[in-house]
This record gives sequence, C-alpha cells and structure tokens, in this order.
Amino acid sequence: MKVFLAGSTGAIGRPLAAALAASGHQVTGTTRSERGRVFLTGLGVTPVILDALNAEAVQAAIKRASPDVVIDQLTALPTRYRRDELLIAFEPNRRLRIEGGANLLKAAEAAGVQRYIVQSGGFLAAPGVGLADESTPFAVDGPPGVAANARMYEEIERRATQSASLDAVILRYGIFYGPGTWFNRDGDIVDQLRSRMFPIVGAGEGVWSFIHVEDAASATVASINGAPGVYNIADDQPIALRDWLPAFADSVGAPRPGTITEADALQAAGPEFVYYAMRLRGASNAKARGKLDFQPRRLPWLDAARTAGTRSDE
Repeated sequence: MKVFLAGSTGAIGRPLAAALAASGHQVTGTTRSERGRVFLTGLGVTPVILDALNAEAVQAAIKRASPDVVIDQLTALPTRYRRDELLIAFEPNRRLRIEGGANLLKAAEAAGVQRYIVQSGGFLAAPGVGLADESTPFAVDGPPGVAANARMYEEIERRATQSASLDAVILRYGIFYGPGTWFNRDGDIVDQLRSRMFPIVGAGEGVWSFIHVEDAASATVASINGAPGVYNIADDQPIALRDWLPAFADSVGAPRPGTITEADALQAAGPEFVYYAMRLRGASNAKARGKLDFQPRRLPWLDAARTAGTRSDE
C-alpha cells in the first residue's frame, strides 16, 4: 500500500519507516530536518520536510502522496527523562499531538484515505485491580502531569474514532525501550542510575509494561491489515518497578538503585514520579496477540541481570 508516515525519524518512526519499506509498502515519511531527509532516502522512503502545525502544507503533502494509509507518530519529547525537561516539553508535545494530529486527520479525510493509525498511550490506565485492557479508562484523576497526558490521549482517541470516513486504528504503546529511547545503554535512565538519581520509591509496586521500539513497529505494520479498533501494544511481562529497575541496573553495569520514602520522593521529584513508581498499572496485550499475531520479545535485562526479578502480572 501507499503509506504516509508522520513523525518518521523519532524513536519509533525510524524502525517503523524501515519496517514499512522492508514490507514492500510505498512510504512517504515526514521529517523536519535535512539529516532526517538523508536518513529516509537511505531507507527507500520518499522524504517530505514538513511542519505538521502548518495545516495547508500538511494537506498539500498528503494530497500529493495520495496514500491508502496515514500513520500519526508525531511527538516532541526531550532526549532526557528529567522532571524540568519534561515540564518544558509538555506544551510543545501536546500542541504537536493535538493541533498537528488534527491537521493530519483532516487532510487524510479530505484525501479519501482508507485507514488512519495513531499513537496513543498504554501506560496511563486508571488504577485498578489486574492488568488494564482496551476498555480501561485513562488516569484523568492522577497527578497533574499524568492527568494532562491522559486527557491528551483521550482527545486523540476521541477524534480518531469519531471520524465518519476513516477506519481508525489506535495503538496504545507501552513504555518504549531500545535504540533512541530513554531505556537504552546510551539513554538517560542509565545515566540516572549511574548517578544514583533513579531510586525505588516505597515498595516500588507500580507495574510497568514495556515494548521494544522494533516490536512496536512490527505491530504497527500488522495493524495496516488488521481490524479497526484500539490495541494495547505492550510486551508479555508487566513487572513491578522494584523488580525491573535493579535488573536493568545489573544489565548495564550500573549501581543498584536505593530506596526512598514516598514523602521524600514527592519533595525531590514530584507526584508524577511517585505515581509511576507506586501506582502505574500494567497493560494486557491479549487482544493484539489474538488479532494482530503480536509476538513481542522478552525483556532482555531480565535475562542479563545477576538476580532475576519476580514477575508481576496480577
């Protein structure tokens, strides 16, 4: 098919552009830089230097590409997972996701596109018992930063599913790891562990659902021909912070993290950090496994660790 990929040089955009091209699709990919243009050309992807906030430019680009499928992977996240940098990046990222994504959706509708695939979040489900499935609402009552992102995802999903002309596929990705992410050997989480800046908070019972960016890309390619709807794209190992963080530190040769109280963490890092450490809810990938033949890899640092953690899936 002819695929228009918006956000094709980010952490998931790069492996996704490569996977789409390798699958035989005719891909047009957007970037905002000359460096991105060169990268996409090398993959056999037709590059378009584009500002997604420019509605007329987006409409012209999609009309010119005449795609069967539009994939929205627009993000504007910082390279480091630090509270101050996340706060600074929040509004540019929200604007790109909401306004840029709206431009993309409207242009897709105007061009008669068949399918619209959009990135959502599989790690901001409302607290509750057991793993979250696709019917679980977002954590809109969480701490301010969590709630703001949850409302952003709600808006992205609402407008996609309300489109009268598009088959919408919403992919709720887990927390990315692998090349180009915070959770990689050259990523910021490793730097924080080596500097003893990423502790376990309290009992560390927050359950995380990860996904390797290449597995997320494979699932996205599969969703082109899958049934429309919402899918959690996360691995098979939802795991508590107290288990995965020491194992991750072991795997990269960093010191094992210490433990601090919830009160100290609130003062030092804020309520969002505490939420992720203590209240995050893992996601079930059963629907994606059944309908998209999704087969994610095992978390590599669990095998590499000196002491394996205990799996938390209930």
